[in-house]
Amino acid sequence: MPDRNLVPPPGAPRVAAIDLGTNSVRLIVAEVDGPDSYQVLDDERVQTRLGFRLNETGRIDPERAEETLDALERMKAIADGFEVEELRAVGTAALREADDGPAFVAAAKDRFGLEIEVISPEAEAELAMRSVRKHFPLGEGAAAIVDIGGGSMEVVFTTAGMINEVHSMPLGAVRLTERYVHSDPIDAVDWRRLRAGIDDELKSHIGKPAFPTPTLIGSGGTFTAMGSLAMHDRQGEIGSVQGYSMTVAEFEHQLRRLREAPIAMRRGFTGLNADRADIIVAGAAAISRLARRLDVSRILINDRGIRDGLLLEMISRQGPATGGTGDRLDAARIFARKCRSNPRHTEHVARLAARLFDTLHEALGADLGLEPEDRELLMAAALLHDVGYLIRHSGHHKHAYHLIRHSDLDGFTGYELELIANIARYHRRAHPSKKHENWLRVRKKDRERVARLAGILRLADGLDRTHAQTVRGVRVTGVDERSVELAVEAEEDPWVEIGDARRKADLLEEAIGRRVNLRRDEAAVSSS
Repeated sequence: MPDRNLVPPPGAPRVAAIDLGTNSVRLIVAEVDGPDSYQVLDDERVQTRLGFRLNETGRIDPERAEETLDALERMKAIADGFEVEELRAVGTAALREADDGPAFVAAAKDRFGLEIEVISPEAEAELAMRSVRKHFPLGEGAAAIVDIGGGSMEVVFTTAGMINEVHSMPLGAVRLTERYVHSDPIDAVDWRRLRAGIDDELKSHIGKPAFPTPTLIGSGGTFTAMGSLAMHDRQGEIGSVQGYSMTVAEFEHQLRRLREAPIAMRRGFTGLNADRADIIVAGAAAISRLARRLDVSRILINDRGIRDGLLLEMISRQGPATGGTGDRLDAARIFARKCRSNPRHTEHVARLAARLFDTLHEALGADLGLEPEDRELLMAAALLHDVGYLIRHSGHHKHAYHLIRHSDLDGFTGYELELIANIARYHRRAHPSKKHENWLRVRKKDRERVARLAGILRLADGLDRTHAQTVRGVRVTGVDERSVELAVEAEEDPWVEIGDARRKADLLEEAIGRRVNLRRDEAAVSSS
């Protein structure tokens, strides 16, 4: 633990993060020393087991609540003593699920002024992913990023470092222990029930993976403990487990040792905190079953997790603002290149989409139902609409949604990324539907707006069907209550593009309540 008598002199900004989990509360205080780095000034952990019997009662145990509030008050006092510029406290599974979670959050604010943000499983996974991106070279292949706490397990599937899918499952170490472990050491009946319960959840949420995932990068106390146990066995000593690599066979060996030993013996294992001895078997079993399902060959330990992700997120906001349309779209272009999109096509579609937006806005005015600032969201979606090809051709529009939504593009808010992701999601195939989980994340007041923008993108993408940039421009030449006339400018006959655009005009027609008619601009032909 850092010595508080050696606090660095003031100067560089300081930030702090509190992770309020089902099993323990963690504080980390840091001094920023670069655009994406920091030095730890203090690191505190208190096990309060906030989620004790939560699965059974649906409420926070009063004694655990008081103990946790006391720990939080002390941690806030430590952060205040370091004069941090920003303190973020996040609550995870226990506060998400407890009926009296809001009352607990209110008590922390009323008693000592700490605002706790109860984050979604997706946000929790994204913070873990931000930490992994900082510390691990993900390469071009597939990987699973896993964060396991006391109440839940978040799994992020990545390809070439880009998020493809996020799953949250009720497979936390405390929850599984309370539900399945009733013997010491765990007997054959409990062991079978535990594994079967884990497998049922994995099958329900993940199913059968489309391809093997050789690398698993894990954060959370269960991973750290297993890494420490393996390191001691291999090297005879324990150091930092950050980046430590284990084979699945090594992990299974440690799990077998733990499963066969009673709790009293586990508490004496070198590398395992005594206060984790009762929940380690269930947590490790969840990781083991996941590794089997994904055909994992190696497990890497990230001992920093969501606290590190929180600090990195705060530090990124302290840098110079990206500001301005160009900077934000440049971030989209960089991300598209990382996903190996075809820049000639995506840039051309973005230009056509912007031109369609401008000419429709001029012709329809308020009837279009869009504001000038929507133009940038449309262009970002156009630049990113093909990023899903990074995962696979089939269903690439759906993969694009997930990649964009979890991309953390500089300059865009989380909700703006949700809108952009949905616009890109509907550039082809199905129209928006309340049956689609992604569509339900769009606020009701924004759904017509997103449908119109997606309709414009759909049309623009059709106008470059051959990817040959044959169409130079497009403009409205007439409008009435029932139709909009569009003239397509091209030196060569764009019959393929016009045909595809006509087919893909359906969403825009539905959104604006007018038929869209397209024809080649003969004036442009004669003047060329």
